[in-house]
Amino acid sequence: MSGGVDSSLAAALLKKKGLDVIGITFRMWPKEKCGSSVGRACCNLEATTRARAVAGDLGIPYYVVDFSEDFKRHVIDYFCAEYLKGSTPNPCVVCNVKIKFGKLLEKAKELGASQVATGHYARASRDRRSGRYLLKEGKDKSKDQSYFLFSLSQEQLKGACFPLGDLTKDRVRRLAKSMKLRTFNTVSSQDICFVQDLDYAEYIKNKTGVEIRPGEIVDRSGKVLGRHKGIPFYTIGQRRRLRVSHSEPLYVTGIDIGKNRIIVGSKAQTMKKSLVARDMNWIAVDDIKKPISVMARIRYNHKKAKARVTRIGKGSVRVDFNKPQAAPAPGQAVVFYKKDLVMGGGWIERSIN
Repeated sequence: MSGGVDSSLAAALLKKKGLDVIGITFRMWPKEKCGSSVGRACCNLEATTRARAVAGDLGIPYYVVDFSEDFKRHVIDYFCAEYLKGSTPNPCVVCNVKIKFGKLLEKAKELGASQVATGHYARASRDRRSGRYLLKEGKDKSKDQSYFLFSLSQEQLKGACFPLGDLTKDRVRRLAKSMKLRTFNTVSSQDICFVQDLDYAEYIKNKTGVEIRPGEIVDRSGKVLGRHKGIPFYTIGQRRRLRVSHSEPLYVTGIDIGKNRIIVGSKAQTMKKSLVARDMNWIAVDDIKKPISVMARIRYNHKKAKARVTRIGKGSVRVDFNKPQAAPAPGQAVVFYKKDLVMGGGWIERSIN
């Protein structure tokens, strides 16, 4: 329970069904820091107080567990390391697999629970024929969060419950209001919840102590066009804040860590026909032996595109798009769908022209 409307309603709906429900909030920071956490921070004191109050209103037991060390090791350290090496991390995916359906699921089972229910807009079920646990998009396509859940294992999907999967966000708020949940009008969290008010580079500098070094901005021929503020300030496909005068809009097309350079080019130069993805996690099947046709999403807010996926090695695939896609970024996830079914996904290693 995060103290927001989604997790509050998830608990209320399960309670209404007559299930035995307990509420849990996990801390991302040590206790002494949570009180000073503000804004988007999921475990700030205000949010925890709301979650505790909702649990009291529902008459369910409530626990706060400290996962700050695990969160730092698995999510924050990963987030910083990826940016420092020029990749674009996706901490929400890692948090889901390592914390929410990792440590939290373990803790829930210790408390006698069989599943962890969250406010995610997604659907999980079991296919009777194959025996596999499946993941599908939520009914509200504008809020669907299946992309962030692609890396869950079969055991984790077995332990996952998504009570809001068949609801729209508007319906969630109306239900929460009708059930007199005090969180019915809370603002939805946005962006990276643990960064708060700092920009990413400043956050990384504060967390790691690594000095963020300025360097050159160059075109694909190596011509110097300007100066950048430091690698973590930039990601593939970025247009804003380049501060380079040019005859046409420029975009980040590459990051050279060795030379501490940001490479820029035209919009057309960000378009890629293919990519290679590693560390695949298949959900609907064990693996693929021959190429399959899918709809692929290369970022959470990116429109799905027709593609062909070919296995090229253990845990690796090549993705060939019917039409070139804008700025696939190393470090981001690519997730494959057939209609509303999540086939699986992996981590973008590199793009191919």
